[in-house]
Amino acid sequence: MDLEDTAARLGVPAEDVERVHRRAGDRPSAPVPALAGAPALLDRLAVPRDDAAEIIEAWPVPDSPLWTPELRWLLDRSTALVRADLGGHGWLPPGPALPRDRGPAWRHLYVYVYLALVDVVLQYHRDHGINSAVSWTTLADLGRNLAVDRRMRGEGWPVMQSWLTLHARGGVYELGRLQHHRGTTISLHIPDSGPLTPDAVDSSLAEGRAFFPRHFPDEHHTAFSCGSWLLDPQLREYLPADSNIVRFQQRFELEPYEAPEGINADVEVRRFVFRTLTTPLDRLPRDTVLQRAIVDHLRAGRHWHWRRGQFPIEP
Repeated sequence: MDLEDTAARLGVPAEDVERVHRRAGDRPSAPVPALAGAPALLDRLAVPRDDAAEIIEAWPVPDSPLWTPELRWLLDRSTALVRADLGGHGWLPPGPALPRDRGPAWRHLYVYVYLALVDVVLQYHRDHGINSAVSWTTLADLGRNLAVDRRMRGEGWPVMQSWLTLHARGGVYELGRLQHHRGTTISLHIPDSGPLTPDAVDSSLAEGRAFFPRHFPDEHHTAFSCGSWLLDPQLREYLPADSNIVRFQQRFELEPYEAPEGINADVEVRRFVFRTLTTPLDRLPRDTVLQRAIVDHLRAGRHWHWRRGQFPIEP
């Protein structure tokens, strides 16, 4: 395999292809499931109808003209790269961002990586005694993220692509309202799945307190943590004291502020509140207190901050 030629054919930097080759090595991959079972699998993973149709259309069957040798290589080696870190919980890009306008095989290549690893990670869950309902709820975040990406006209996927390798390796579990991410602490993520009410958060934290000692007894966590623009104290200038976001903030002891490398909080706020990065400020919706706060803050020339905080697991 000529890596430079492969990179040129994929339209990506050579160093990105070399990274996949180096990280995957000759480690075993995993096959994409049979096409016959695709509709049921995609439905179980909550993949929206339009996305499911595209994914099925470009399924990497052996005789598909959509799948060039370099695409098949990248699918196989990216799957091997992620599978090699089964049980890991660090951020792991599976491969380079591809030119998505070249068709559905290019647009959804990392979806097929995810699908190839579903059986692998389900076995990992079973080995740890994890209930299948938790497994499928967690893995169905694929559909949620594809829906977000479609709404964002393709602006969401490069970030979500790395995020979803956590699910495919057993690093993240959706327990009630929050996603719980294994690590030095249990890091909390907030999916777009309804109000962030104190009762819903309490219930999710209670599940997490029981879940990790039961299924990962060799790991010893003493704190829940979160890194998010949602923890920015500036939000209290705009939101009522009894709002769900402010009450969520009040759970955490914040670390001293330091601008995180590679994260622009203004961009992340727009990504998660408005699901667009390109709409001008004066055309963004102002239907909620939060939306008005975000827009007014940015139009005043101010910036949002990404903050980290934690609190003890034991209540």
